[in-house]
This record gives sequence, structure tokens and C-alpha cells, in this order.
Amino acid sequence: MAKTYAAALTPLRDDGRELDEAAFSSYLDFLQRGGLDGILALGTTGEGILLDTNERMRVAELFLDSPLEVIVHCGAQTTLATAELAEHAAKREAAGVAVIAPPYFQLDERALLAHFVAAARACEPVPFYVYEFARTSGYAVPLDVIERLRELAPNLAGMKVSDSPWEAFQPYLLEGLDVYVGPEALIAQGLEHGAAGAVSALASALPEKVVAVDPRLAEIRATIERFPRHAALKRIAARRGVPIREDVRAPLRGLTAEERTELDAWLDVELS
Repeated sequence: MAKTYAAALTPLRDDGRELDEAAFSSYLDFLQRGGLDGILALGTTGEGILLDTNERMRVAELFLDSPLEVIVHCGAQTTLATAELAEHAAKREAAGVAVIAPPYFQLDERALLAHFVAAARACEPVPFYVYEFARTSGYAVPLDVIERLRELAPNLAGMKVSDSPWEAFQPYLLEGLDVYVGPEALIAQGLEHGAAGAVSALASALPEKVVAVDPRLAEIRATIERFPRHAALKRIAARRGVPIREDVRAPLRGLTAEERTELDAWLDVELS
């Protein structure tokens, strides 16, 4: 049976400078009521790469205080930090650990494999997932690296794949791995071709629509992308009763007054 995870938002305050710890419990309740199976914490939608190591560990702990399954994204610029975060998530009994290819330097296959092996071993036996998102990391993880990782990391359970279009996504539907679809426009097609489920940014604020695989998911995502996405999703969650601020970590930016008015008008129609 397919599973749906939210790529969770991270509640922040003080113009994004501090964690808003008081908001986590209510936010998790909201996501659970939305029918989700779990969350991916600290991914792209969760601003994880913008938080320091101690903040990321604290966010993981706050999210792990939940009945939902929690996969913690531990990808970082260095292997040392990635392994440290992965070990912490495993000790806190996360349901899984996900790691994106380190951005900035385009690693060759040997370096990338060593990085993933170190992260997987740091969290074993907790299930390990490669987070494939070429647009964000700057390069795609070669299929040969995934195959070698299977041999070297027995806890490799699957992948979250956020690449699009379908021609970029499809090659990662590898037999024996649980692959989760990132792009909302590809969820239905991915499930038809054997994907294990979805990990969706939209589900962070509109979980019911993603759980139902609403046929308008691509249109809804395109609308959100007209705005600063992180602040927009936080605004939507707040409008739906979650005590979450729009604050984001710089250099991300918040909504302008005009954008907020436009987004609110769209949401009123969308939820009517």
C-alpha cells in the first residue's frame, strides 16, 4: 500500500533566526489529521540545509515526538556533518534517514559513493534513503552509484526522487528499492509504475489533497511556485489553523503584502 509523507515545514520565529519550538506539536497534529503516514523532516521544504547542526538535531527531536513515521533528512555539505546528523537521527529512533548529494562541488562517483556509504553506516540498521534532486544538488546521482551502494550498505531501503520530467524520474524506479515521488505532477504516474508512495511539499500545508492524489496537484503546485514557496506554504498552514509563522531563514524571503493578498484570495477559492 502506497504511503504519503509531507516534506515538513520547519516552524521558525524572530525573522527566521530561531526555532519556534512551541509550534511543532500543533503542526504535527495538523499533519496527522490530514491522513498522512509520516513526514520527511529537514528536507528542501524544511530549510534543513540553512540550519546549523545543533538546530537540525533539535528539529529532528521535536518532530520525532510524534506518532507519525519520521524520516530525517541529514544531507549536509560535509561527510562529517552528514554522518553526525545520521547517527543522531538513528539514536533518536527515526524511521529512516535520507541524504542528498552534497551541493556546490560536483562529486565524481567514487567520492559520492564514499559519502553515501559513510552516512548509511552512521545510521545502520535504520533504513537509509538517497534523496535524488539534481536541480538542488547540482548534479544527478548516477545509477551505478546506487547499485554499488546496495552492495556496501545493507540498510539502503530506497530513494526520494524529486527530478522531473518523467524521463528524468523513471530510471530511478529500481526493483527492490522503495522509491518515493517528489514532484506532485508525477505522483499518479509514479504509483502506476511501482513507486512506494510520495514525499510532497504540498502535503506540508494541504495534506488532504496529496493523500487523495487530487488530479489538480500539478496546477496547485504551479500556483504555489509563483510565490516564495516556503513562506507561502507556511501562510497556507497558518490560514488553516496551525500556529506557524511565515518566518523563513535568510536568504529565503517572506511574502510581500501584495503576494499575501493574492495568495489568500487563491486559497479562499481553493478551500471553498
